Amino acid sequence: MTTDGLRNRVAIVTGASRGIGRAIAVMLGRHGVKVAAAARTEQDLAAVCDEIESLGGESLAVRTDVTSEEDVRRLVRTAVERFGKLDIAINNAGIGVFGPIEETATEDWDRVMAVNVRGPFMLCREAVPHLKRNGDIAWIINICSVVGVKGYVNQAAYTASKHALLGMTKVLAQEVEQYGIRVHAICPGGVDTSLVAEARPDLDRSVLMQPDEIAEIVLFLLTRRGNAVVDQVNVRRATSQPWF
Repeated sequence: MTTDGLRNRVAIVTGASRGIGRAIAVMLGRHGVKVAAAARTEQDLAAVCDEIESLGGESLAVRTDVTSEEDVRRLVRTAVERFGKLDIAINNAGIGVFGPIEETATEDWDRVMAVNVRGPFMLCREAVPHLKRNGDIAWIINICSVVGVKGYVNQAAYTASKHALLGMTKVLAQEVEQYGIRVHAICPGGVDTSLVAEARPDLDRSVLMQPDEIAEIVLFLLTRRGNAVVDQVNVRRATSQPWF
């Protein structure tokens, strides 16, 4: 796998301050991608950008609430103004609310949908015009989840949001294919993040996938420049049951 073609590409990564998003942002920066790192916590974003730049990369921290239309528009505008273009948009920001349906508050349901579905919708909408103009292959990668395919007890809101994100991804892939934009969905099972710790405290953390392993899949997708296109990646921890 050669990553030479990634040098001087420009990426937006949401949820970049920790977990999978941080791993993706740092991995891309290490391979010469200019990264606009987006999250709500400025201090954590600054640490991510410091790490990228310590590796010789170039980055920009943009404090962003993905539920805010104004923030998402500003994120895209700021990235393009700073780096001159946009090649890659990665929707990783996500939250979960866990518990039985009858105990799920409407405002919690709405908050999960706002972050996990509305946010990616707005970023894709704002990014696509710039991705069309980059003159080469461009990418949108949506970090979905095993629960975008399956359903788990006590995860109704989270599961519904990831099903919706996967559905949007399928439509978007068809709408932008003609412009050379490749749209991918990654659907991981248990990854060692704070969200998984909250959703599944019963899991032994030693058997969970690591965020860097998901970042490596992102890197793999971004290096595919031939005629073979991977639409969706289902990935599980080694100790869980196969999906089929």
